[in-house]
Amino acid sequence: MAVKAVVFDAYGTLFDVRSVAASCEATFPSRGDALTGLWRVKQFEYTWLLSLMGGYEDFQSVTGRALRFSCRSLGLSLDKRAEARLMGEYLKLEPFPEVSSALQALSGYRLAMLSNGSPDMLRAVVEHAGLSDVFEQVISVDELRVYKPSPKVYRLACRKLGLRAGDIGFVSSNSFDVVGAKRFGLKVFWVNRSGAPLDELDATPDAVLNSLADLVTAL
Repeated sequence: MAVKAVVFDAYGTLFDVRSVAASCEATFPSRGDALTGLWRVKQFEYTWLLSLMGGYEDFQSVTGRALRFSCRSLGLSLDKRAEARLMGEYLKLEPFPEVSSALQALSGYRLAMLSNGSPDMLRAVVEHAGLSDVFEQVISVDELRVYKPSPKVYRLACRKLGLRAGDIGFVSSNSFDVVGAKRFGLKVFWVNRSGAPLDELDATPDAVLNSLADLVTAL
């Protein structure tokens, strides 16, 4: 599939957000999985709500609000020290095991990242993973002050790379992101590690992958 650049989502696609679970469990024994799951859901919900209301807070602020709500919802007492420790996990998320080899195999393409993450968060997690020299650009929605799946976000990638939508292959593990990117006109590769169903929103990815290791063949 002819593309000139490959653009990756960050959270859940390159970096495993479940890697915060161990810290959640250490902080709240036997409640770590529940907290990890709800925290992630509220992150999504808050970004969508803010965008719908025409408001904006950067992803670090959203992540903190989502954490505090999730703890209150689950009846967990979150002190400032625990909050700082858990928030810090998002700065050192572990990449999925196949990420390094997949990116190396794709080195012939222009590579970029397009994420809801704030610039500081993305800089930290990319450096932690040793990927600072891999991406031509790490693009944050912070520049637009609106979150995915707004078409403005995907248009920003086209503008930053100087390419048409059809020349960009977009890679994400998040169904809403896949739908948004496809409806915008990007060529979309869905990394569906869990075998989840696609949202019923009339947008079909160009390819469905079990992991990033399959991306080289798909391209």
